[in-house]
Amino acid sequence: MPVTANKKFRVLVVDDSTFMRKVLESIFNADDQLQVVGHAKDGREAVVLAESLRPDVITMDINMPHVDGLQATAQIMTTNPRPIVVVSSESQDGAGSALKALELGAIEFVAKPSSGIDLDMHSVKEELIRKVRMAAKVRVVRTASRVAATVATSLPPAEQQETGAAAVASTPPFAADLTPDQRFPVVVLGASTGGPATVMRLAHNFTRDFPAAVVLVQHMPASFTTQYSAQLAESAAIRVKEAKSNEILKPGTLYVCPGGKHLRVNAAGRIQLDSISGRINGYLPSIDVTMESVAALAGPASVGVVLTGMGNDGAAGARSIQAAGGFVIAQDEASSVIFGMASEAIKNRAVDQVLNIDDIYSAIEKRVMEVVKTSPAGLR
Repeated sequence: MPVTANKKFRVLVVDDSTFMRKVLESIFNADDQLQVVGHAKDGREAVVLAESLRPDVITMDINMPHVDGLQATAQIMTTNPRPIVVVSSESQDGAGSALKALELGAIEFVAKPSSGIDLDMHSVKEELIRKVRMAAKVRVVRTASRVAATVATSLPPAEQQETGAAAVASTPPFAADLTPDQRFPVVVLGASTGGPATVMRLAHNFTRDFPAAVVLVQHMPASFTTQYSAQLAESAAIRVKEAKSNEILKPGTLYVCPGGKHLRVNAAGRIQLDSISGRINGYLPSIDVTMESVAALAGPASVGVVLTGMGNDGAAGARSIQAAGGFVIAQDEASSVIFGMASEAIKNRAVDQVLNIDDIYSAIEKRVMEVVKTSPAGLR
């Protein structure tokens, strides 16, 4: 929606540090589209002020006394949904908590610099303002839910153990190259804003014997993807692991692209990770890069899925998959947190089906099974 001189997005700042609240307030109030309307020093105050102030967006710290950021996010997203941007530590513990908040319905996250001092926070000012502005425009209508917890507890104990951390490191990284008659379908999932919870909802449908390799490219900081892979592994029957350079794709495995690296699959079916190229069309990792390489490898046995997210990453990659005879699915607007990437792919006429998130797995499975039945080798 257009922003006029008289209209500013109303921000509620939640952080247990008085100093940090003042720093964030100075950053937001200096912006011509944002205005801080309240502060909360813990999650308990955040829940009350979210109800009384009805802000356009909330910035949420995680580690706070009385009621922490996770508990506050869960309650707000269940009883009085507001767009929430997590502003938290980039440590391993901080990454895990931020990801849980995203599963609960938070929109985005910004990593606090390690020292958290004024000058360091200003180093992330541009990212912080951009994400808070974007989140303020999101209409949050769905109740939060932890898909991971319900799915993990529903698995038999043996499956829970096999999909956990021990399974992540079990594949030999230097298997023989794939020959054309050994290949199989490859699915690429591309997601950005709103992706962690959306992918969690989708991933638990993939079975242990799924006859395709699945590659996930999620726009996410490098320090988050290891923890994210572990959380996905806890909730999904399919084997989940963070992708490693030079390992070969295998069916029945979901590979998470590491943050800060582009993922390509070469002609031998091996994963190549690239951190030297930097951002491509503004993205690192780039969904387009992965989809284009999978299209070249798998041709008509490639499946691209463009999920929730801001921007246009995935549109060019989807076109490459279509041109190679593959199949492309886009998440619909109703189930997307941000209908940006999927919308761009649709506008680019690179999409075969537009589906609600709850219908996407069935469409993926149908396409993969058609490929497998039509050609046992999977590829041309």
